[in-house]
Amino acid sequence: MDKRLFTSESVSEGHPDKVCDQIADAVLDAILTGDATARVACETVATTGLILVMGEITTGCYVDIERIVRDTVLKIGYDSSDMGFDGRTCAVLTCIDEQSPDIAQGVNVSLESRMGLSAADTGAGDQGMMFGYACDQTPELMPMPIEFAHRVMREHARARKSGKLPFLRPDAKAQVTVEYRGGRPARVDTVVVSTQHSPDAQQEEIHRGVVEDIVRAALPEAYLDAETRYLVNPSGRFVVGGPHGDSGLSGRKIIVDTYGGYARHGGGSFSGKDPSKVDRSASYMTRYVAKNLVAAGVAREVELQIAYAIGVARPISVNVDSFGTGAMPDSEIAALVQKRFDMRPSAIIEQLSLQRPIYLQTAAYGHFGRGDLDLPWERTDRVGDLKRGL
Repeated sequence: MDKRLFTSESVSEGHPDKVCDQIADAVLDAILTGDATARVACETVATTGLILVMGEITTGCYVDIERIVRDTVLKIGYDSSDMGFDGRTCAVLTCIDEQSPDIAQGVNVSLESRMGLSAADTGAGDQGMMFGYACDQTPELMPMPIEFAHRVMREHARARKSGKLPFLRPDAKAQVTVEYRGGRPARVDTVVVSTQHSPDAQQEEIHRGVVEDIVRAALPEAYLDAETRYLVNPSGRFVVGGPHGDSGLSGRKIIVDTYGGYARHGGGSFSGKDPSKVDRSASYMTRYVAKNLVAAGVAREVELQIAYAIGVARPISVNVDSFGTGAMPDSEIAALVQKRFDMRPSAIIEQLSLQRPIYLQTAAYGHFGRGDLDLPWERTDRVGDLKRGL
């Protein structure tokens, strides 16, 4: 039987890049609370003692960005200079401009509307391609390696915040390697966890706590066996972490945010972007479509690609790949998708109710497969509609 290994990574909310994603989405949520139609493209940089918030924001409301930054950093757990970073004392700089009028004109009124081919409609906020994916490897309809890596990191957060493992600090990473046999997940081959810790913690204590109280608590025993390897802080020491140990940048963990490398990625990041940006909203929509296709039995595995031109409402292409698992040819699945789902940016925003402050909760531990959150793109409420198309 064919055997192969696949590895995916997740990172904690205290990872410096994820600190930046959470700040960017906290700013976005605060603005959407006061102005649902605001245009937001917020980027964040973090380094020792400094947070820089920059980007293009057009809104009629006021938000206190410095307060948002400090509250977000403190909630993550960076609240002491002993950790090398403190949300109370770090410098916060802002450099914000308005959205370019050249971009705004294409978003506000689509090419189709300007040509009289449709009623008033908005256009895509940029060109680009977006991918959505779903498969039947887990109940969340996600690839098992990234789903398990996220579970480990969420359990790390629970163990840290509850005080169960008091030596833990906010910065951490996990890798999970799954062995596939005949194309199906069979077992967990290797789990790697690197976690920031207090200076007095001993390696043996860290290893035992991470394996027993985090990994085994997070992953199903059925996939762990005597041959599963556990590598905990393989460098031997991880005291200096967070923005003090490594600079952070929003939008730099796009593979962690999506499918762990198991499916393709169009390249656009999510955090800090309002839903007029198709990098975000169309990626959510393609996940929604792919998940409903798998849940409806149209295919066991589906990857959907759509592409846009800036200022144009309708996608310029729709492509489906079911990897030979489809109940019908891929061309027919693509036709079914185009018949049942409206992919115009304005329609996506309306269908998924995206002009709401729901984004900060997605900025750590993945945007997809989140059974712990009520996210509209994770619902399988179109299954009946799709089954009627079979």
